[in-house]
Amino acid sequence: MKKWSALLAVILTATLALSACGSKTDAPKDGAGGAGANKPAAAKTVRLGIFKNVTHAPGYVALEQGLFKKYWGENVKIEVTPFDNGSDFSTALATDQIDLGFVGPGPSTNQFLKSKNFRVISGSNNGGAVLVAGKDSGINSVKDLVGKTVAIPTKGSTNEISLRLLLKQNNLNVTTDKSGVQIIARAPADTLVTMRQKEIDATLIPEPWGTQMEQEGIGKVIVPWDQIPPNNGNYPLTVLVAGDKFLKDNRELAKGAIQANADAIDFIKKDPDQAYELINNQLKSLSGKGMDIALIKAAISHLNLTTDVSKEAIEEMARVSIEAGYIKDVKKEELDLSKFLDLSLLNEVKQGK
Repeated sequence: MKKWSALLAVILTATLALSACGSKTDAPKDGAGGAGANKPAAAKTVRLGIFKNVTHAPGYVALEQGLFKKYWGENVKIEVTPFDNGSDFSTALATDQIDLGFVGPGPSTNQFLKSKNFRVISGSNNGGAVLVAGKDSGINSVKDLVGKTVAIPTKGSTNEISLRLLLKQNNLNVTTDKSGVQIIARAPADTLVTMRQKEIDATLIPEPWGTQMEQEGIGKVIVPWDQIPPNNGNYPLTVLVAGDKFLKDNRELAKGAIQANADAIDFIKKDPDQAYELINNQLKSLSGKGMDIALIKAAISHLNLTTDVSKEAIEEMARVSIEAGYIKDVKKEELDLSKFLDLSLLNEVKQGK
């Protein structure tokens, strides 16, 4: 009997010891500091949205250089979704189809005022759009746009807002007849075709499409990128945005994205020749078609790559959207975008926190 009691005691002791070992977890916490500070404990997928356009160059370089991986860790899988316009991107972000990405402030502001569930967390590029007139259109200045048809990439886009500001500066009205300026929406690739066929008179379009039209001899730039309103080209054209849920659950990953974007901007400025090749690689990957390096070079020279964001410029563009009817149920004097811009993470990154 004593032998059985002793045996049972040994078995019980061993069982308790194994149970204690089994309940212990040493997995690192996301953002807990140390070597795994920016790495999640388990495999995770981050859904990144980006345009098929050179104005999103920092995002392209960050992907090509593995900068997101650098700050997110090897356990993070990156799922990239390319978009043709800001409206589709903003809808995808608001409905939790993507987590973060690069977009223009025009459509993202419009969507934010409806859903209020994502934020601007960094700048990426200021400016980069030009006003191009058809070679034989007879247009030599903005004043000559009366009675003409001007294309923009999509309704409510940042480019349309700039066009409306440009027309307002020249006392021109947007109309549906020949008494003013008619605005139509065409994707940039389609705009190139319609310009060749002389179906439109002009376009306010992001680079490198304007440069391409000029090089083909079918158009001429009548307002260069550094004279496009607001702020003579120094306005946010591409910003980094993230969903509220992603920001709440993945603060360190969001900071990593901001740092990757900043590093990519620095890389483009320090080594532009290599950057052109990297940008072209991503264009091929996202759109299935590359671009002449000379065009990419020309486009980059017309961009002001920066992480800075002008709240005043975004508010000015939002007021234009209200006037145009894209933002409803909000009066200009009641416009409040204080929660749309959350640059606290950007400031932490700049301070090395």
